[in-house]
Amino acid sequence: MISLATRPAPNNDGRRASLIGTATVSAIAYDYHYRFASELHADRAGSHLRLATCGGAEENPVFFQGRIIHPRRTADLLRGLMEIVHARFSIPPNMLARILAMADPVVTSSEQRLRFEGFSGCCSTYARVDLLPEALEGKTVGRGTTNVDFNPPILAALARIRDADRVELEVGRDEVQLARGEQTVVEKKVALPLRWLRGLVEVQSYQSRMELKMEVGGLDALRFLRSLPRARTKHPGWIVRSGRGLRLSQTPQQDGVRVAGIERLRVLESLAPLADRMRIFADRDGETAAFILVLNEARFHLVLSPDVWRGFSGEGQALTTLAGQAWQESLPRIRAALKWDAVVDAADVARRSKLSPQAVAAALSVLGVRGLVGFDLDAGAYFHRELPFDLSLLDVHQPRLKGARKLLDQDQVRIARRTQEQVELFVAGSGVEHRVRLEAQGARCTCPWFSKHQGRRGPCKHILAAEMYLDRTSQ
Repeated sequence: MISLATRPAPNNDGRRASLIGTATVSAIAYDYHYRFASELHADRAGSHLRLATCGGAEENPVFFQGRIIHPRRTADLLRGLMEIVHARFSIPPNMLARILAMADPVVTSSEQRLRFEGFSGCCSTYARVDLLPEALEGKTVGRGTTNVDFNPPILAALARIRDADRVELEVGRDEVQLARGEQTVVEKKVALPLRWLRGLVEVQSYQSRMELKMEVGGLDALRFLRSLPRARTKHPGWIVRSGRGLRLSQTPQQDGVRVAGIERLRVLESLAPLADRMRIFADRDGETAAFILVLNEARFHLVLSPDVWRGFSGEGQALTTLAGQAWQESLPRIRAALKWDAVVDAADVARRSKLSPQAVAAALSVLGVRGLVGFDLDAGAYFHRELPFDLSLLDVHQPRLKGARKLLDQDQVRIARRTQEQVELFVAGSGVEHRVRLEAQGARCTCPWFSKHQGRRGPCKHILAAEMYLDRTSQ
């Protein structure tokens, strides 16, 4: 549980969590309890990679036991993920002192794959490693989502793995006994920035709207990545086609994919030699980009926000859906149907639940914002996972939605004019009324937030309040 009090309160699985700091630098003081430290243990029979788990559906669950078929490739992918988790591409000065440690990656286990995911400290970059059935030989013991201990020794050990090695993998374990027969617990105290958590749930909304723009072979991808500037760049570039390959243009290109903070792509350069091909996605507004390295047995996902200073945590792509009513009745039925599916077939869910495709789509979007599903660009579908944090008490996660509800509760919304084409409403602001216009082409508001972002970062609280007002009065 996350408590707004200054005194930490126990959560529903025994860990402590409390909200600290101000609204802009808030973090969750969080304790990870691992029964042992993750390690790579070698003996005559080979190496045993043991990844400790913490929390989730049950404390210290056991997910997988078996053999890694391509040890070096898998180790390199996991190290690439942790390179992003430990990176801070842009940290505001007033946040730097608050960020004491970052999260261990989140792992989701299903019968079809293991997924490891995490966020950079600045929330501008999301990474995920999907290990497909071709990557592992063994048995899936359990399904669910939890944190996995990735400590400095395990990262150093991963760097020493070679493909000729025989490496057994265990994700979670019932218990570990010391030489004296006593059980041990490894505890980590971290400060999870709320921006990190907001970003982790918000990025799913972006991915669900992305479209495939380009696909190149692994060798062409490597050539392109090696050609990128080595120093940090202040201005965005556009990735465009060049024959069979790609090149970076400094001027806007209609068919190009915009990327700011080119240095965030460096992690792909070391992994591209492993890939058969690279796929590039972008959202409809052409600001957010995603890159997938496709291996026969795995996928490496990298999703970039529009700018390094613009973390996913500040976006609000799903706020309109959250504010609506369409999902509220269908949400419990759809959530009950999810069983940590690696791919959620929305059409099949609609048939089984006897709900409309629109209701299912809205509910899945809401589940994504609540951390209960992720989005797999490669499959073009959601997957079930539940973040191992109780976020239900944190209204601060959606401050604009909270502000919109307050405006409604205080009767600060009124209709100015209604026609067949549009509805105009007055919504109270700070000492002034803002005019909100809702029409088929979109929504507009006279407030400074909308003037600055023009809807690119989701609706302002006044637009949300206007939409919620019309939704309520039409019931």
